[in-house]
Amino acid sequence: MLKRGNLRWWIIGLVTLGTILNYLARSTLSVAAPTLKDEFSMDTEQYSWVVLAFQASYTIMQTVAGGILDALGTRLGFFLFAIGWAFSNMAHGFATGVWSLAFFRGLLGATEAAAIPAGAKTVSEWFPPKEKPLATSLFQMGTSVGNMVAPPLVAFCILYWGWESGFIITGALSLVWAFLWYWGYRTPAEHPKLGDAERAYIEQGRADDVQGKPATRTEVLKSRSFWAIAVPRFLAEPAWQTFNFFIPLYLVAVWKLDLKSIALWAWLPFLAADFGSLAAGLLPGWLQKRGASLLASRKITMTIGALCMVGPACIGLAGSPELAIALFCIGGFAHQMLNGALITLCTDVFDSKTVGTASGMAGTIAWTGGMFFTFLIGQSADTYGYNPLFVALAALDLVGAVVLWGLLRSKKPT
Repeated sequence: MLKRGNLRWWIIGLVTLGTILNYLARSTLSVAAPTLKDEFSMDTEQYSWVVLAFQASYTIMQTVAGGILDALGTRLGFFLFAIGWAFSNMAHGFATGVWSLAFFRGLLGATEAAAIPAGAKTVSEWFPPKEKPLATSLFQMGTSVGNMVAPPLVAFCILYWGWESGFIITGALSLVWAFLWYWGYRTPAEHPKLGDAERAYIEQGRADDVQGKPATRTEVLKSRSFWAIAVPRFLAEPAWQTFNFFIPLYLVAVWKLDLKSIALWAWLPFLAADFGSLAAGLLPGWLQKRGASLLASRKITMTIGALCMVGPACIGLAGSPELAIALFCIGGFAHQMLNGALITLCTDVFDSKTVGTASGMAGTIAWTGGMFFTFLIGQSADTYGYNPLFVALAALDLVGAVVLWGLLRSKKPT
């Protein structure tokens, strides 16, 4: 019999691996972007439209994906979406111009939208409240690991086998994981390897959870708690999408770095983001041991992350690419810290049957913010530069912290 505590951590490890490959697939484009801009004669505005194709479909599909996951179950739902994003990513290698690239990018966005709702739903199914922050931070670390792996791996593929290979290889890795997930995942009620002691531990912890959770889509939308999470995520998402899609282009445009230099430097902010995810998992428990309530521990964690976003606001003052990367690292740490707290809150304040739906709807709202900001970058970066945009990112997160404290005041969702 497995000792108590083993199996649920293996399960979240499987989710983390899937998140890594999900973000590796989506990050392939940003590394290939300088090459594709030359290949397809794209300017920054045209590239932003390609990115927007991904963002628009992802934005719409997060709500749909969350509902599908709640309807089909995490195992089958996540499997089908993973198959979809694997083939969609490989299809990028057959693009012949801007519009075909944008079309495949839209397919990728539609299928990748399930990753975060699926991770949140898995946490709600497998973990008691006191372990949810750490479990969430572990699978969220996959987002930054995927971004961290992408620059060296994709640059290597481009340099030795051509740009098409970067998309085909990263998509094939996701395809392998999809079958691994379907083979390895079950809910606690169905998993044949879950011991009685661990099952009892998971269920017993739920007695300490926040009571009165919204249990239907209508109740979720009427809940002040939902908007306390969704609005800060709307304000925070532009930072992460800017880091995901524009760091390589920024390094080329401002510091004139080549592809090898991008492979050397561009992964570092995502390594820092891993530490931010870890902080989001450990800090709430430390705060609770010192008297903070469950929800207050999440709010304080988010606020500290928002304050740290002052770092990337200063990128315009950097006198070297090394210093600019260091400030991006602070931004990666800060965002994943605050975002981890917000995602964990979804598992805290919503019933496990609606976590996928709630997380998906919050994700749709978040990605709407990211989409608007990408459009702003496309319209202004070539004319005014990136520096005012980095300042705006920090300001948005600080406003998000104020909104969170203003709306989420009590233990019971209202």
